[in-house]
Amino acid sequence: MPSSVIVEAVRTPVGAYRGDLSNVRADDLAAHVLRAVIARSGVDPAQIEEVVLGCANQAGEDNRNVARMALLLAGLPQSIAGVTVNRLCASGLDAIIYADRAIRRRG
Repeated sequence: MPSSVIVEAVRTPVGAYRGDLSNVRADDLAAHVLRAVIARSGVDPAQIEEVVLGCANQAGEDNRNVARMALLLAGLPQSIAGVTVNRLCASGLDAIIYADRAIRRRG
């Protein structure tokens, strides 16, 4: 069974209700994170099969597949799948668990 490893840890800034980030879309913030992960890790985007992101409290315009939109905004190939996990406070942790399980199953 293959194992998974976290090679980079990057997160979006934390904002406040009606704060400076209130007008910034979640997928724009996530695209910034994806570009940073790729730059820091040196991974070839052609090797990426799927992007899994945690996003809590999706509403309004953000009520869509944020991971898919973010990977496209980051300039990644359209062939890459994207999945958004919304578990409120545990979204990021659950996204990591989801990705780990997917990697282990592919073996």
